[in-house]
Amino acid sequence: MVPPGGTAHIADGPEPADSGAMCALRPASRAARGGRGRFPARIPGPFLVLLGCLPGLAAVAALGLCAGGVEHAARATTPARTADARAAAAHRAPRPPIVPRSAWLDALARHAQPPPRYDDKVVAVFVHHTDSPNGYDCADAPRIIRYLYAGQTGARDWDDIGYNFLVDRCGTIYEGRAGGVDRPVTGAHTQGFNHRTAGIAALGTFTSGIPVPRAMVDAIAALTAWKLGLSGVDPRADVRLTSSNSHSRYAAGVTVAFPALSGHRDAYMTSCPGAALTARLPEIRRAAARLQGRTAARALTGTP
Repeated sequence: MVPPGGTAHIADGPEPADSGAMCALRPASRAARGGRGRFPARIPGPFLVLLGCLPGLAAVAALGLCAGGVEHAARATTPARTADARAAAAHRAPRPPIVPRSAWLDALARHAQPPPRYDDKVVAVFVHHTDSPNGYDCADAPRIIRYLYAGQTGARDWDDIGYNFLVDRCGTIYEGRAGGVDRPVTGAHTQGFNHRTAGIAALGTFTSGIPVPRAMVDAIAALTAWKLGLSGVDPRADVRLTSSNSHSRYAAGVTVAFPALSGHRDAYMTSCPGAALTARLPEIRRAAARLQGRTAARALTGTP
């Protein structure tokens, strides 16, 4: 056996009966020819060479058959995988404009933090509201996000802002948590269900009776369509997520079916994202599906 990272070594001792790789002939010793001076019938050299090589030839043939089987299996599975990839690519929505972290996180507010963590993909989006005043000027959104960052990393002692994205009332999308907007960054937005999900926070408070700006609704739909489209998920479908701890509505290890676009309160004991924004989620799901080019009826369930 070859040790990991090492080199194969053959210990001193008898040679294997059949290495399957060499066809060398060993001439018989004179003592083994008999004492009468008569020699056994000689087999022509070419036939001896052929007989000696038979085990090696058989091994080569077996390897050829094995390789052929593997190639056939690969050919059989490749079309299915290609079809799945084509189906996912067919429903990828364009990436909306996203303002980078550098627009709101300055040198004075920034602090050292560990490297980002990642999941394999994003299959669901949770919508939040920031429970902050609504009457802000959109040019002031970077300052508001910086304030949220300071609160979460200071008073709550988090390593970074929890949301992956934030959207202001004018429909501007901001990068939140570090790690790359096009990558499946593990957030800190939905207790128990941060894995394989993205958190989108609407800047403001959207309790019952509060109007949700059209530009904000459209931006959340565009962001959802793009983010879920990267993994081929229909925003109208249901997806299965497993709780990572018991601080949510569900005990650790419990698998739950959520809409691919859910509100924070679907997973956690909260009123977030507020009754007004929650009421707009069905509309956002439909809009996101249209942006992905989907026209079929909503799937009942899905397991990406």
